Amino acid sequence: MMNDRLKALNNSVWVGLAIGLLVPVILCSLAWYIIHHVASLAKADLLYIGGIAVNAYTMQYFFKYNKENIGRGILAATFLCAFAFFSYKVF
Repeated sequence: MMNDRLKALNNSVWVGLAIGLLVPVILCSLAWYIIHHVASLAKADLLYIGGIAVNAYTMQYFFKYNKENIGRGILAATFLCAFAFFSYKVF
């Protein structure tokens, strides 16, 4: 069932970029909520890195099914997210 949906995806860098940005946004939003509502995790900024790191698994999944361009888009999105996290921590 999932393979049918995967085969239907256009093997495009833009699709990968969208997937690669959407997954961390959802997970980092969840991390933001947890950080701001659980007192003991108030300084646990590494939860954001976990949200970004999920892209590595997602990228590997698409490379396994020969969707190289989607994987490249996810890789580009991962660098963008990492840069955003670095900017958040430094500035």
